[in-house]
Amino acid sequence: MDIDYAAIEAERERIRGRYLSERRGPSSARGLHHFALISSDVERTIRFYDELLEFPLTEIFENRDYRGSNHFFFDIGNGNLLAFFDLPGLDLGPYKEVLGGLHHIAISVEPSTWERLRGKLDAAGVPYQEESGTSIYFRDPDGARLELLADPLGEMYGTRVL
Repeated sequence: MDIDYAAIEAERERIRGRYLSERRGPSSARGLHHFALISSDVERTIRFYDELLEFPLTEIFENRDYRGSNHFFFDIGNGNLLAFFDLPGLDLGPYKEVLGGLHHIAISVEPSTWERLRGKLDAAGVPYQEESGTSIYFRDPDGARLELLADPLGEMYGTRVL
């Protein structure tokens, strides 16, 4: 398949010109309340996120939409939460990364924490891909792709994105 990279770049520049502004208004949002994923094993998920990645479990209660299901939360800093549901009795099968679905969740950590967590991933035998010396991509126990990023919030590889 031939890809017209010049046309893609021209379209990107057109979009930048139309929508990016130095004087953009404030967002109507206060922040990301939580991002929800599915867990096939509650305790395994808690061990992975709380113990391995050091994202403290903040609460667990019954899911209001599905009796017997747990809804549980991890603190990922800056007032943001990563949440999970387990859905007992539903045969959802394994996680699948599909076009149009979740690609990955990028979570910013301090550079020293990034180094420590990379060592913990090594010690736990979790395979990962390191990119640009500041990103580690890996999968959680259910297959969701995560990225630990040593860049500050609002920056990506030295570029201000916020």
